[in-house]
Amino acid sequence: MAYFEQIGTVQYEGPGSKNAFAFKYYNPNEIIAGKAMKDHLRFSMSWWHTFTFRGTDPFGDVTIFRPWDEAEDDIERAKARVHAAFEFMEKMQIGYFCFHDADIAPRQQNLLETNRVLDEIVSVIRQEMDRTGIRCLWGTSNCFGDHKFVHGAATSPNASVFAYTAAQIKKAIEITQTLGGENYVFWGGREGYETLLNTDTSLELDNLARLLQMAVDYAKKIGFTGQLLIEPKPKEPTKHQYDFDTASVLSFLRKYQLEPYFKMNIEANHATLAAHTFQHELNTARVNGVFGSVDANTGDPMLGWDTDQFPTNVYDTTLAMYEVLLAGGFTSGGLNFDARVRRGSFQEDDLFLAYIAGMDTFAKGLRVASRLLEDSVFERFKAKRYESYNEGIGKDIVGGRVGFSELEAYALIHGVTSNASGRQEYLESLLNQYILEG
Repeated sequence: MAYFEQIGTVQYEGPGSKNAFAFKYYNPNEIIAGKAMKDHLRFSMSWWHTFTFRGTDPFGDVTIFRPWDEAEDDIERAKARVHAAFEFMEKMQIGYFCFHDADIAPRQQNLLETNRVLDEIVSVIRQEMDRTGIRCLWGTSNCFGDHKFVHGAATSPNASVFAYTAAQIKKAIEITQTLGGENYVFWGGREGYETLLNTDTSLELDNLARLLQMAVDYAKKIGFTGQLLIEPKPKEPTKHQYDFDTASVLSFLRKYQLEPYFKMNIEANHATLAAHTFQHELNTARVNGVFGSVDANTGDPMLGWDTDQFPTNVYDTTLAMYEVLLAGGFTSGGLNFDARVRRGSFQEDDLFLAYIAGMDTFAKGLRVASRLLEDSVFERFKAKRYESYNEGIGKDIVGGRVGFSELEAYALIHGVTSNASGRQEYLESLLNQYILEG
């Protein structure tokens, strides 16, 4: 059954096109900085927001009624979503998808039956992958939605919940491997606390580390070669989550000697919830060698929660792609649209319009970022700004050849030279010029 018969494959028509169902900036095979745009961006569809989201929010019920959700049997409904998803990805020229275990198959009364149904749906997905050539960017496990996770998963005070969490993640890693997933993501949706009055943070953090080490060991055991990723988020649903931001996760990984095994899956909306910019989180991951993948979305600055909107701000995507390019580009990661249409956008073609907007916005950002790097706009300025560390006392500082005594002696003789202007406004003007020029 076809679900989008009225829509053809979305094609690139250029900035002058007035066709709402055409790309204006995303030209998949166009070469930018020595690589095709589709390989730079590695766009991915989120299974949960695109094919299971039905318009609910904390204050409202279902507003979206999809034709693939009409089957009364939940397993047949899951299979219908598979066919709709691959039809959508084909027409959008999206090469990857991401999933939670609970997105692709409905939970059953017990773990054994849930795993059996998962295998049944994974078999259908595998057939569609073989038919289309579309690949799995990453898989993960929903260890936050079910009532058993009310107090957390790996960080639950209930040891049986920890055991169930491990079993669920074990299966999710297995099906991600079956689907050829290039990464596996850990998102601690409820790994945190509401109040310290009833929380043993030491035990909870130790247990979280234990579970991640078990995952590392099991991935090695079964030969899963994908990259393990952690997705930072500061709050919501818990008051404070242990994976608050990239710096917090790095501190945790280093404490438990887990850093060699994990990289970051950075989400734009999570960055802003942590009072950071998207670029800041990407930069922190990059300079620490843990840049992995991106969940592409944005939040509403007028709302203080995770709205997961499609990105349309070229300024943000330019700075994001600037960091991605500086990191050497994606290897196993990509741009997963962890974004959903608004609950009032309930037509099927709204899905296409949302993805087109997001893909074009990142494509435009890539184009601008590539030109900025080609012209070394900011890199030349930074090199000049820090040139005092290339010679004399600065070179000795960087080379580790001086300590407090030597620096005191230098300061007593030479004092301090004049500081140069940071010229922030000039640089922001240059960035605007590059964005506005094309």
